[in-house]
Amino acid sequence: MIYHIAAMLAGFLMDLLFGDPYWLPHPIRLIGNWISFLEKRLLGSKTEEKHTTPEQEQRRGMLLVLAVLSSTVFVTAVLLLGAYRLHPYLGVVIESIMTYQILATKCLKVESMKVYQELKKGDIAASRKAVSMIVGRDTECLDETGVAKAAIETVAENTSDGVIAPMICTAIGGPILGFFYKAVNTMDSMVGYKNDRYLYFGRTAAKLDDIVNYIPARISALLMVVSCFFCGKEFDGKRAWYIFKRDRYRHASPNSAQTEAVCAGALGIRLAGNASYFGKIVEKPYIGDAERAVETEDIKRADRLLYATAVLCEAICLSVLWIILLIS
Repeated sequence: MIYHIAAMLAGFLMDLLFGDPYWLPHPIRLIGNWISFLEKRLLGSKTEEKHTTPEQEQRRGMLLVLAVLSSTVFVTAVLLLGAYRLHPYLGVVIESIMTYQILATKCLKVESMKVYQELKKGDIAASRKAVSMIVGRDTECLDETGVAKAAIETVAENTSDGVIAPMICTAIGGPILGFFYKAVNTMDSMVGYKNDRYLYFGRTAAKLDDIVNYIPARISALLMVVSCFFCGKEFDGKRAWYIFKRDRYRHASPNSAQTEAVCAGALGIRLAGNASYFGKIVEKPYIGDAERAVETEDIKRADRLLYATAVLCEAICLSVLWIILLIS
């Protein structure tokens, strides 16, 4: 247990310090490449005409999920348990690195700040391109407010998906459960769309993502509400709680609006609304009240809330693990 606690702390600090340098090979990118390879083999390339029934596509989607999850767990377990078998200190080092790679706190801030910097320059084209790297919607027609709002929504939602949920999973089951979660989340982000190509093929991945995120998304939202009270006068914790209770189900996903609602309430802005995906307008309800207009500085505020929530969650996870160690 003491090794696990040390690795949890070291991995989190490494994430805050280093983020995800592009030159460094990353396991999540490898998982993404594996998903793309299997998708092409099971469903064909995106340029090929499909000759499969919905039932066949759904079965192949289930096969994708099984293949990705089993291989992810197997490789992680072999590397981690093998390292601990060689020497406990080597095990701690490998577990720390894995924990670092599972979390995405600084990466999320870095990518959102790229959008912020382009908006501050007044370069709308560059800001659209920057935000297109972190959102799934079409960005070509977004104005400055739309770009800023998209970045804020991504930071808010991924506070759960990219930081808190994998942190909780790693605290409970180590990197094996942490990478299991990341594989589920990556599959959902790649094939979990309700369009002609993925409606049936990606259904299993999307449903599984809803299931594994159900509790973490709500924990993330509650932690974010508490964090509002430590972030300064620009954040309203009481309003965040109110909007969370009112708007947390204003999304097709049962989980996505949980932290978005808190962020919208904390900042006093309105998020979500209609958006374009793959050239089609998708109608979405608004989240939050437009007590003021969304502004570029709100991206930095969302990042501050992200960091406060991450630190709070890490502190709680380490405290619980330490208590378990003391009483065991």
